[in-house]
Amino acid sequence: MRALPDFPWDSLAPFKERASAVPGGIVDLSIGTPVDPTPAILQEALRAAADAPGYPQTWGTPDLREAVATWFEARRGVPGLDPAGVIPTIGSKELVAWLPTLLDLGPGDIVGFPRVAYPTYDVGARLAGATPLPVDALTSLGPLTPSTTPKLLWLNTPGNPTGKVLGVEHLRKVVDWARRHGVIVASDECYAELDWRDRSDPSIADWRREPPTTPSLLDPRVTGGSHEGLLVCYSLSKQSNLAGYRAAFLAGDTALVKAILEVRKHAGFMVPWPVQRALIAGLSDDAHVAEIKARYAARRATLKPAVERWGLRVDDSEAGLYLWATAGEDSWTTVGRFAELGILAAPGAFYGTAGAQHVRIALTGTDERIATAAARLGA
Repeated sequence: MRALPDFPWDSLAPFKERASAVPGGIVDLSIGTPVDPTPAILQEALRAAADAPGYPQTWGTPDLREAVATWFEARRGVPGLDPAGVIPTIGSKELVAWLPTLLDLGPGDIVGFPRVAYPTYDVGARLAGATPLPVDALTSLGPLTPSTTPKLLWLNTPGNPTGKVLGVEHLRKVVDWARRHGVIVASDECYAELDWRDRSDPSIADWRREPPTTPSLLDPRVTGGSHEGLLVCYSLSKQSNLAGYRAAFLAGDTALVKAILEVRKHAGFMVPWPVQRALIAGLSDDAHVAEIKARYAARRATLKPAVERWGLRVDDSEAGLYLWATAGEDSWTTVGRFAELGILAAPGAFYGTAGAQHVRIALTGTDERIATAAARLGA
């Protein structure tokens, strides 16, 4: 067995108990799991494909891979994605956890990931027997040698937990650096549709030329037109309230995807046929995504000012489902103060030592629970 860290959310149990004892009940904003109904169009697609006696295709059906390519062009500003470089995955978390292993990384190999990050990047490196390395910036790696150069570098944009968005110029610099050093870059972009940046702000970019989502690693302005050495994983869990379906995909370098496909065939990593049909429906309909985004925008507009009035500073949080906030104290202290109000947040310590003075507050409560949280903070 690999040496894995304790599952962090178990340590929230006493704070959950304390918050649950508050009159009116707990407002659990610690985990970013959707609470609203799965859109009818996706439920219908799943039901229509319920008669599925045969094994599904590990690679995904051709029309699914075409749907992903079409979505990348329409929503992410990535024309010409080769459908051969697409593969469905059983949610994005399993892909994050197993990608180093699928790429044949192991002892002596380094996997880099953001210093404040979703814990599964670290876990995935450990499962492969590789060395996990939190990275603040490329310059923090220092002079590179064959033994100190990462084999795989994870990006997460928009970031979890921070909500930070990496711009085109930043992504291009990472790609240029990676190609000079032979590093595979994988970008986890599952919050891309939930972009809260002010598109009237001319200092960010010429928004008229921007796609309707956050920039992708596969954007031609980033890649120079080649996806070599680049992979993007994406999930419909957040944009489509589809976490229970485990519907996601990987896209990018066709050679890397085909090598990953061969391993997944042997391992039996197959996305169920009904879920593949739901994936196509979700990628082909923008209306339900806009409705879900509007719902989260309203909750954010209620909760963010309440958190700030209560005395926390909200950092980054440009996109995604979270407020990344700090009171300038240990994150567990802030979690405890929230619990006294019947609100459960996640301590930033879950996401690395650099997050030790922040808390992550999810927008995934119902309208009533978000309003309750705001009222308690106001009181």
